[in-house]
Amino acid sequence: MNILKKIKVFCFVTLRISKYKLLSDCKQVIGKTKCYHPLLTTGEGKIYFGKNVQIGVISSQYYYSNYTYLEARYPSSEIVIGNDVVINNKFTAVAFSKITIEDKVLIGLNCSIMDNDGHDLHPDKRTSNDVVSSEIYIGENVFISDNVTILKGVRIGKNSVIGNGSIVTRSIPDNVIAAGVPARIIKSIL
Repeated sequence: MNILKKIKVFCFVTLRISKYKLLSDCKQVIGKTKCYHPLLTTGEGKIYFGKNVQIGVISSQYYYSNYTYLEARYPSSEIVIGNDVVINNKFTAVAFSKITIEDKVLIGLNCSIMDNDGHDLHPDKRTSNDVVSSEIYIGENVFISDNVTILKGVRIGKNSVIGNGSIVTRSIPDNVIAAGVPARIIKSIL
């Protein structure tokens, strides 16, 4: 690697990754990741990483301009990421209860997973802390394409594929391709 490239990587990648590591305040992060993109971990809960978890993709959009955000909000909140998971740039996961991502999952660019509504939906209660939350489970070997949003209470079965731009509001069984807003099963893989 030539000297100019080394300087660019240090200034625009290494320092940014270090900055977000310093800004992270989640005290219960278990396991390590291969970070090619900044990762911010926050909240009072637990975040678990399996073996060989990759955060960020060098040759992809948002590499220099964004970061990955993982929040386990409350002491009982958990985000569990299995082995051999690859997460592309600009990923967000917010757990009020629990988000589980099993082994060998591929997550595309600019994806979001939230196991809660964020705020109460009733107009008079929007600033209250009483928010509906329901666990999310993503099965082994799932491929989540770019710009996908997965909402509370969803289970995605093993080997399934979620198409670009989908909003997943209901559970998806094993071995299917689902896409759309809201996501619907398009066809079986096997």
